[in-house]
Amino acid sequence: MEHPFTWNQALGIPEKWHHVATSAFVMGVIILLAAFARTALQETTDHGLTPDGKLTPRNFLEVIADFVSSLAESVIGHHSETYVPLMCSFFLFILLCNFVGMIPGFAPPTSNFNITLALGTVSFLAFNYWGFKKQGVGYLKHFVGPIWWLAVLMIPLEIVGALVRPFSLGLRLFGNLFGDHLVLEIFTDLTRVAVPVVFYLLGTLVTVIQAFVFTLLSMIYIALAVAHHEDEPDFL
Repeated sequence: MEHPFTWNQALGIPEKWHHVATSAFVMGVIILLAAFARTALQETTDHGLTPDGKLTPRNFLEVIADFVSSLAESVIGHHSETYVPLMCSFFLFILLCNFVGMIPGFAPPTSNFNITLALGTVSFLAFNYWGFKKQGVGYLKHFVGPIWWLAVLMIPLEIVGALVRPFSLGLRLFGNLFGDHLVLEIFTDLTRVAVPVVFYLLGTLVTVIQAFVFTLLSMIYIALAVAHHEDEPDFL
């Protein structure tokens, strides 16, 4: 996707590495936020029980962590805290990547399929890892289906369904953010003032929703992976 100007170009970064450079920038921001929040927690005398009186890195991350924790508990259920660190990382990284794309001179890394596929692959590896860790070899029963004599039909379907998940996660995120950023660029070039504000507001909504959807779907996949057939998640 061509852009009239990007900060990566100004820094002399080759175009094929723009999405990687911007992703690294976002990761740097997250690391700084975490460092400031950790320092603030260490300096408190009440072990962080009293929130700050204004918006700080600590407050911001606490809001994200509390939201994701509550969502994980409702979707995954028992021992959901095990999966919260990765889910928070997904949500925060995607959210900031999406918001960065709304700053002039930046393209969201999530509008590049390489980045979104990588995120989908991490989610895929994570829920399969936790599935095997929770159930051992019994995790493979998920691919057989509830009725053993349908295994010949169910196993190929379940394998294909599992392998498609990282691509579906990545493609959904990529398509929405690519389209949103393209529309924003077009109307900004055409109108310059007034009209782009509407699309910035819509873009803000899209950035939050897409971070939420990716995190929610990852949680659902984890819930399916760690649940036994006789103890399926409540949302099924």
